[in-house]
This record gives sequence, structure tokens and C-alpha cells, in this order.
Amino acid sequence: MPAGSFASAADRLCQPAPLLICCDLQQEYVVAGRAHTMRDSEAALKSCGRLLAAWRDGMWPIAHLKRVARAAWFNPASSLTDWIPEWRPQPGELIFEHPLPSAYSSPRFADYLANLGPLNCFVMGFSLEETILSTAIEGFHRGQKLTCISDAVAGAGPHSDADQRAYLATLMGLVARFAEIKTEEQALAAVA
Repeated sequence: MPAGSFASAADRLCQPAPLLICCDLQQEYVVAGRAHTMRDSEAALKSCGRLLAAWRDGMWPIAHLKRVARAAWFNPASSLTDWIPEWRPQPGELIFEHPLPSAYSSPRFADYLANLGPLNCFVMGFSLEETILSTAIEGFHRGQKLTCISDAVAGAGPHSDADQRAYLATLMGLVARFAEIKTEEQALAAVA
């Protein structure tokens, strides 16, 4: 084995495993007719499924975020706040509940990331307008390196007949100011 290959393999062994942050993969976001139903959620969920499988195969850490807002539209006692069955956390995976849009509104999540130090975090899941954008902004302010996986996120869309693609492109542009953007393929290549 060439010396350069050994050095890069040794460097990878010394780096912390990448953290996959699964944002709000809850039934509230996929039930048709609800105020916060995500548009194009099927494509995002397929990508989320492949990413979860890769992280589980690599035995890398996975953190699941669950929105538990105390608002009338998001009743934490409702079954709609439960996980989407196929993307339910498995034993050994972390679960954090957050009352506000940012994942960092969970003191346990904020402490967990602060105690890990420099770490590559990959973000996927729901509510591009709320959870993902606000987590990217707050993570940036806290000095955390976040990467948003562009084809593994979904948003509710504009509240009018505005162009859906332009709306999502604008949101991804905002996220890109605070986090790196990668496709599913690029993210998997970065952690391989």
C-alpha cells in the first residue's frame, strides 16, 4: 500500500464519525391536507431512507429530531407528531425533542453537539422553511459545521400560487449562506 494511502486511512480513523441529523420525520408533515404537509416529500423520503441505511451500515451516529411545539397546529398529544413508521429511530439512535424551529432549542441537542467538538454533521428531513433553515443559522453561529443534503429535504412550499421551484431554490440559497450544500451522492462520497 502506498504511503499516501496509509496516511489518509489513518487520518480517517482519527476523525470522529459523521453525524446524521434527521429532522422531524413525523406524520404531521406527510398527511395530505394538513397546514404543514411537505411538498415533494416522497422523493426526499426515498433519499432519507438511503442515507439512513448507509449510516446504519457504517454504524455512524444518528440523531433524530422531533418537533414538539405547543401550538394548536402541532399538538404533541396527537398521533400525527409520531414518527413516520419507516423512518422511526432504531435502538441506539439518539432522539431529541425541540419546541422551537431550531434543533438547538433542545438543550440536550445543543449540549450533545457542544461536547462532541468539531464534527461533520449532515442534515436531512423536513421543514426546510423552519427546522432546517433555523438549525443551519444557529449552527453557523455556534461554529458547527453543518451540511444540508439538498435532495433529502422538503418544504411546505409557498402559501400562494408562487413558483414552487423558485421558492425552494430561494430557501436552499438561504441555507447555503450558513451550511454547506451537498446532494445525497456527494454526501455519501464525502463519508466513504
